[in-house]
Amino acid sequence: MFGVVFPNRSFPLDISTFAQIDATHWLLDMNHFVGESYDSIREVCIFLLNNFTLPPDKALAVYIQSPGSPFLFCGAVTLSRPSAVLSLPWPDPGNAGVLQLTADSTPLSAKIGVSVEDLPTLPSLDVAAERKIERLALKVGENLFNFMQSFCAVDGSKLIVPTDILDRWFKKFQERAKRDPEYLKGFAL
Repeated sequence: MFGVVFPNRSFPLDISTFAQIDATHWLLDMNHFVGESYDSIREVCIFLLNNFTLPPDKALAVYIQSPGSPFLFCGAVTLSRPSAVLSLPWPDPGNAGVLQLTADSTPLSAKIGVSVEDLPTLPSLDVAAERKIERLALKVGENLFNFMQSFCAVDGSKLIVPTDILDRWFKKFQERAKRDPEYLKGFAL
């Protein structure tokens, strides 16, 4: 049905490496694969195998779960996109340092989940690109804030800046980008 590769960390792993929960859900316990250093695994490549046909309105969705946290959607593959390299932004563990005393308490291992889901119900399949855009916007905003801070005055709880501050920042930003082509690459992670 599908396989995964952890770039620079593994050979291709097929579906038999995952525990099958039911007909449409599989889990990979990261403790068996890498122990407690699961968060060092930053990417996974998932791919459909040649002999498997997924219905056109379905997708294989990939989720990650740190110990004690909920599952987080990372992306999916479909018939029209039969493979993908997905970023694994592991969430902070929910109950770090808490001992597991009963079988039904919060799991202490990180997991990667794969499930067959209806394509229209999934968020954008290009989660990594959306996160890069978000990081870019945050870094540009931080650059603007730092620039404005160097020209502002404080009046009680208000910051007072010159009226042309945005124009000055944008002009400086454009000039720097023209002079140094590497400058903008520093904003993209």
